[in-house]
Amino acid sequence: MDIKLININKSFKGQQVLRNVNMTFPKGRITCIMGASGTGKTTLANILMGLQEADSGEIHGLQDKKISAVFQEDRLIEHWDAIKNILLVCQAEVTKEMVDEELKNIGMAEYEGKAVKALSGGMRRRVALVRATLSDYDVLIMDEPFKGLDEALKKLVINYIKKKTKDKTVIIITHDKEEVALLDANVITIS
Repeated sequence: MDIKLININKSFKGQQVLRNVNMTFPKGRITCIMGASGTGKTTLANILMGLQEADSGEIHGLQDKKISAVFQEDRLIEHWDAIKNILLVCQAEVTKEMVDEELKNIGMAEYEGKAVKALSGGMRRRVALVRATLSDYDVLIMDEPFKGLDEALKKLVINYIKKKTKDKTVIIITHDKEEVALLDANVITIS
């Protein structure tokens, strides 16, 4: 089932952030939400994840759906290593060996035994991405997931995401047209 937003409105302290937002996210596809800073993209993602409530409007297609997320900040447990951070959200059948393989697939090396606070920003970002894709989910929502990655690494990570999310509903907030092209995604512009 597609996810449909109908007339979503949201204000903060009298400031209208989202006004009559109508959009559809096709089931099994990657959709990118684009728009300038301050247009409510992150607020919209938070509403979709149930972290904030819309002031009015309806959302269809998310009932009983499991959502995984990559936030603008990585939200990792600083003193844990990468594997422990990822296993925290995984089903029991996901093993340390499987996680290690996924980290290698996303270009991670030399992370073993290190607390994530000792990893570079790009490595931390990849830990957050692997964690989100290995969790049990129906819908994956990612807010600026490729920030802090150089061009070569960004291409590797985007290919990884495309492979790992095949036939899943994925919503990505980005301002980067190159990312949209590499993702071969639907695009919704918010203004």
